[in-house]
Amino acid sequence: MRWLAKRIGQAIFTLWAIVTISFVLIRFLPGGPIDYLVVQLKKKKIPESIIDNYVENYISFQPDQPLWVQYIDYVSSVLQGDLGQAYFQDGMVFDILAQALPWTIFLAAIATFVTTVVGIAFGGFMAYTEGSKFDSGVTLFSTVAGGIPYYILAITLVYLFGYRWQMFPTGGQVDPSLVAGFNWPYVKSVLYHAVLPLLSTTLVGWGGVALSMRGNSISILGEDYIRVARLRGLSRRRIALRYVARNAMLPMYTGILLSIAFMLGGSVILEQIFAYPGIGLYLFKAVVSSDYPLMMGGLIMISTAVVIGVLVADLTYSKIDPRASSEGERESY
Repeated sequence: MRWLAKRIGQAIFTLWAIVTISFVLIRFLPGGPIDYLVVQLKKKKIPESIIDNYVENYISFQPDQPLWVQYIDYVSSVLQGDLGQAYFQDGMVFDILAQALPWTIFLAAIATFVTTVVGIAFGGFMAYTEGSKFDSGVTLFSTVAGGIPYYILAITLVYLFGYRWQMFPTGGQVDPSLVAGFNWPYVKSVLYHAVLPLLSTTLVGWGGVALSMRGNSISILGEDYIRVARLRGLSRRRIALRYVARNAMLPMYTGILLSIAFMLGGSVILEQIFAYPGIGLYLFKAVVSSDYPLMMGGLIMISTAVVIGVLVADLTYSKIDPRASSEGERESY
C-alpha cells in the first residue's frame, strides 16, 4: 500500500505541476493571452468596465485579482473541467477537446495494436530463423522503414492514394451524410477514413517492435531454462509461446502502453496532414491562431494522458511479471 500511495502521489504531483505551468504560461507569458485578449476587445470598442468579465470567461480567472486568488480560481476551474472558452472556436475548450479526444484515441489505440501484433509476430519468427534470408530481409526493411519520418510517409500516401488515384478520402473522420450510430455503413466509413492515417504510423512503426522482439527472443533462446524445456521434450510450439514469447514481451510492455499516450502528442502533425478532427488538429489550429485557452487545454489533456499511461504501466507491470515484487524492482520507467 505504501508503494501504491507513493506512485499515485507522484502522478498527482505531476498533474498539479502541469496545471501550474499552464497557469504561469497564461498569466506571465510576454504578449500572452491576457494582453492579446484585452487588445482584441478594445479594438471592438468594448467598454473597459466589462472587459474583465470577458477575460474571466475565456481564461477562468479575473486578471485584476490577487495572484493567489487567480491561481486558486484557475485550479478549481480545471478540476471542474472548466478550461475556459476558445477564442476562435465555437464553444468551451473542454467540450471541444472532449469531442475530439475519442477520435485521436481511436487512431492511437488501433495503430498501437496493429504495430504491436505485427511487430511481435515478425520479430519472433525472425529470432527462430536467425541468419536466414527472411531474417536478413526483414531486418533491412525494418531498419530502413524505421528511419522514415511518419509525416513524410503520410504526405506520400495522401498524394498517391488520395489525390492521384483517389482511392481514399483526404480529410475528415467519417462521411458527414451518414447518421452517427453503431451500424455498418457508419462503422465502415470510419474505418475507411482511418486507413491512410493508420498506414502512415504502422508501416514505419512495426519494424522497431520487430527488432526489439527479435533481440529479446534471441537472448532468451540461449537461457538455461529453454534448454531444460527442450530436454523435457516439450513441444516447439509450447516453448515458443509460453517460454520465449511471454518473456520476450515483458521488457516491451511499458513501451507499448506509453506509446498510446505519446501518440496523442504526435497526432498534431498527423491529424493536420489528413485533416482528421482529433485533439491534435485542434491543438495545431490553436497554436497557429494563438488561441491560448485551447492551446493550454490541449497541453493539460495530452499531459494527463501521458501521466495516466505511465501510472497504469507501473501499477500493472508486476501483474504480468511476478519477479518484479519488491519496490525497487517495480520501476517500469
